[in-house]
Amino acid sequence: MNKQAELIKKLTDKELILNLYVTQIGMLVIAILISLFLGNVFLPFQHLFFQLDHLMIGFVFGIGVVLIELFLYRIVPRKWFDDGGINERVFSALHPIHIVFISLIVAISEEILFRGVLQSQFGIWIASFIFALVHFRYLSNIFLFSVTVALSFSLGGLFLWTENLLTVIVAHFIIDVILGLLIRYKSKGKEKTG
Repeated sequence: MNKQAELIKKLTDKELILNLYVTQIGMLVIAILISLFLGNVFLPFQHLFFQLDHLMIGFVFGIGVVLIELFLYRIVPRKWFDDGGINERVFSALHPIHIVFISLIVAISEEILFRGVLQSQFGIWIASFIFALVHFRYLSNIFLFSVTVALSFSLGGLFLWTENLLTVIVAHFIIDVILGLLIRYKSKGKEKTG
């Protein structure tokens, strides 16, 4: 974690955001390559249906996850949520519209790869394990790593229940956009008072 924190400190805000975009594009490329290798180029999209009730399920699920995380934030020590300052660095400097855009890109790329391809082909255990490992910055913080694993299994369970990739994309988007905006406005509040 210390090496990663040092690396993050050396990056400019633009480099950090560029890294985020490159990572998400990489996930989409990996999803396509795995699909091609498995002989089904449409694999990531075969569970992508527009159903209003599923969009609402994803929305409510996302709100529920955010409420649980906010509750945990109030009852556990602050250091348990320490990710080395990466989330604050990413979200505090962004315009709210950019936060919405990034959250949408992350939700689409990660859910296409983890639920649309990996979980569809290899099951919830493998997809959730790889999802947790990809968020490696949490490996040195057992609480954040546990939350990430629980979130991945939750999204995987939502996908199993609805059989609709759009539902988990909406849920993931809602979680990221709300938490991203909360981080942004919390850091802006610190600047005004500090």
